[in-house]
Amino acid sequence: MHVPDGFINAPVSAVAGVVAAGAVAVSLRGARRELGGERAAPLAGLVAAFIFAVQMLNFPVAAGTSGHLLGGALAAILVGPWTGVLCIAVVLLMQGILFADGGLTALGVNITVMGVVTTVVAYVVFRGLTRVLPRTRRSTTVASFVAALVSVPAAAVAFTLVYAVGGTTDVPFVKVLTAMTGVHVLIGIGEAAITALTVGAVIAVRPDLVHGARGLAAPLKLRVDGELVDAPAAPAAPPAPAAARSTRKVWATGLAAALVLAGVVSFYASANPDGLEKVAADKGIDEKVQEHDAAGSPLADYGVKDVSDARVSGGLAGVIGVGVTVAVGSGVFWAVRRRRTPEAPHSSRTTESV
Repeated sequence: MHVPDGFINAPVSAVAGVVAAGAVAVSLRGARRELGGERAAPLAGLVAAFIFAVQMLNFPVAAGTSGHLLGGALAAILVGPWTGVLCIAVVLLMQGILFADGGLTALGVNITVMGVVTTVVAYVVFRGLTRVLPRTRRSTTVASFVAALVSVPAAAVAFTLVYAVGGTTDVPFVKVLTAMTGVHVLIGIGEAAITALTVGAVIAVRPDLVHGARGLAAPLKLRVDGELVDAPAAPAAPPAPAAARSTRKVWATGLAAALVLAGVVSFYASANPDGLEKVAADKGIDEKVQEHDAAGSPLADYGVKDVSDARVSGGLAGVIGVGVTVAVGSGVFWAVRRRRTPEAPHSSRTTESV
């Protein structure tokens, strides 16, 4: 769903840029509350890099059409909605500048549609479901599946609305809406499966690292006279901070998975056009598409310039992309977290004086 330059006219692209900038600014403030632990910043950077890697894995969804992860739901559930918006924004920025994927003038449209809409819709649906479902790992995984499934066609509708206002070609709104929602419902199934599998895997190992699973704990059961009953509540004890447990193993495993997906598995991804590309070609939306400003980038189209072997070229580009994204993302989130506690020294002095 990466919108290229030329699909949306300049005035609407500018307005979308303002909306995206405002959303990022608000998210920067909100993310300060979510990035509480010392290891939160590198973990959020890892989520951004993982989403970058999985977005390289186009999967077939219909005849001649493929789809890929958008990632808003996954990011929101793993690290929180505010940080999730920033994760997707970092991914889209890296893709646009380094890989000529998604127009630079359309960056505001892409952040709004792929970052803000998917993250907000997914998190609202996820939170609504977790309020009515039992607080178990299984129900949390189910909620993540449904949230991701809904978020993709929601993004398709959002793009269609933007196109209705600022599209550069004269294609009836209903035709675009029908085609976009139809194919993106199918893509949403793939998105939901990837999201649920990833969330479920992390919850199984470290539920304390999943923002959407905070407070998730099954009551302790005791067997009394052959029946399971709830154990009496234990005396209250100060909770151990999540950061007290090392996250090095999780971080290393996640980074290794992202590198393998981007550097090796991506070579076997579907070469068919994704949902937006297919609809654009079928309906004539792409008549005025413009060449990307970064088309001459050494990594354009996810390949390393002057490397003739397609497998090696694509693999190197994927590995570089993961490395740059995790570095930039971690740096951004570290800077956001540092701005979170400017009054900490003052508070400590006050406590000591008392």
